[in-house]
Amino acid sequence: MTNMNFETQSLDVIFDRMVEVMDHSKKDIFIISEQSRQSFEEMKVELEIIRGDIETVIIEGDLLESKSRHSRNRLAEVSKNFDSYDEPQVRQAYETANEIQINLLIKRSEERQLRLRRDDLERRLQGLLEMIERADHLVNQVNIVMNYLTSDLKNVGAALENAKIKQDFTLKIIEAQEEERKRLSREIHDGPAQMLANVLLRTDLINLTYQQRGGEAAMKEILDLKKMVRDALSEVRRIIYDLRPMALDDLGLIPTLRKYITTIEEYNPTGKINFQNFGEEKRLDTNFEVAIFRIVQECLTNGTKHGKFTEAWVKVEWLKQKINIIVKDNGAGFDPEVAKEKSFGLIGMKERVDLLEGSMKVISSPGKGTSILFSIPLNEE
Repeated sequence: MTNMNFETQSLDVIFDRMVEVMDHSKKDIFIISEQSRQSFEEMKVELEIIRGDIETVIIEGDLLESKSRHSRNRLAEVSKNFDSYDEPQVRQAYETANEIQINLLIKRSEERQLRLRRDDLERRLQGLLEMIERADHLVNQVNIVMNYLTSDLKNVGAALENAKIKQDFTLKIIEAQEEERKRLSREIHDGPAQMLANVLLRTDLINLTYQQRGGEAAMKEILDLKKMVRDALSEVRRIIYDLRPMALDDLGLIPTLRKYITTIEEYNPTGKINFQNFGEEKRLDTNFEVAIFRIVQECLTNGTKHGKFTEAWVKVEWLKQKINIIVKDNGAGFDPEVAKEKSFGLIGMKERVDLLEGSMKVISSPGKGTSILFSIPLNEE
């Protein structure tokens, strides 16, 4: 018995050490990713400045080219009619043509150097982007493994029955959670974070614009910046609402669903959503209301993203002992048998319905839209 306890303790030490090492590795990868992002944003600013410099140099070079042609014509005229011009005029024509030609050569050389710098920056930006994507992928994979280790392996004793099925299902749930976290991370990065990064870039550009083009052009940039900040704020509010609608606690399920559907239609104007509520609405336990809201939310999200519907219907029916919900759309549809093993959205909905001791039915086929039916028992206790 003592040997068994010793071995168990040793395994726990090894296990904890392994998790600690993986956590440090994840942090290191994250630091590399953030440093790469910072370098990426700085290079983007430099690239924009160089592109502007190239445009300026090209215009100046073209102007010098025109002046060069004019000076060469002048020099040819002086040379042809040499006797008609005195020595200072001949010297002036020659020096002017020579000076313009030298300036043109310098300007073309400057253009070539700027183009080389631009091409180098574009290559480095592409390399940094690939590095960032690889780092994000590695962090995601490490998260999946760590969640599996910390959430499941320490409690496998009670889960040995039907081990293979339970393991597969657990992995899918973990992957679904990580996909949701990755989606949220990407949504914040591509939305508010990117907008705020652009705000910083625009502040630098505003200063540059003021110096090169004056106050009127800078004011236009400021107005564009104000609109960008307003859009970022709107995007943050939308993400917060998706995470947890505050109206759910204050107003209940039905008013929150109405507001959520209105919000979806604002962000997806090509898809109309019809909402109907039958029977006497009841306030349910918070966990019930959140779970039912998330089920409808997932249905509409999948229909918007994958089904590309133009019209959808949400119907809620309140009965004495249960609540029935139908979410139907006229989108692309899918084969439920094929999607059943791969769709994290369906897995998440099924899990929520099972937790509420309800039933779920999916009716769909390619090209014929989707209908998802839920029936949730109302536990009076």
